[in-house]
Amino acid sequence: MSRDMTLFKDEDGKAYHIFSSENNAVMHISLLTDDYLKPSGIEKRIFINKSREAPAMFKHRDKYYLITSACTGWSPNAAMIATADTILGNWKELYNPCRGPKSDSTFLSQSTFVIKMAGKSESFIFMADRWNKLNLKDSRYIWLPLVFKDDSAVIEWKDTWSLAAN
Repeated sequence: MSRDMTLFKDEDGKAYHIFSSENNAVMHISLLTDDYLKPSGIEKRIFINKSREAPAMFKHRDKYYLITSACTGWSPNAAMIATADTILGNWKELYNPCRGPKSDSTFLSQSTFVIKMAGKSESFIFMADRWNKLNLKDSRYIWLPLVFKDDSAVIEWKDTWSLAAN
């Protein structure tokens, strides 16, 4: 079973498939083969019996970060960020990185991807799905800056923002 997933390519060229499994009860990190076409057989089970989904992985200063969502159907909930020193190592759950109005519901959305801003070593873009559970084809996205403050990853709500300002 492979549900609610993402891919992550590390600086060394290795790629990983991160996904919910076991009826979303467990998150898996699976190393892909060198051609990226299938699982290599090397895998790590994390967040066991935590029911997490919507993985968004990124790396900053040699540390791995993973933002996930709880499983509440189409209803949003608070995000959770976790870190690890190695991608297949031990993951430590930390906190909800969202700050501002509706941060307890990840700004009415669910994590989907994090991308590093080109030319900015401390800034990333947090992308999230804003599901419309009554009309899924009318679902939207939010993009917000993710920055590091005092060694903590923070996603602050902004009504408007510019890549140049971050």
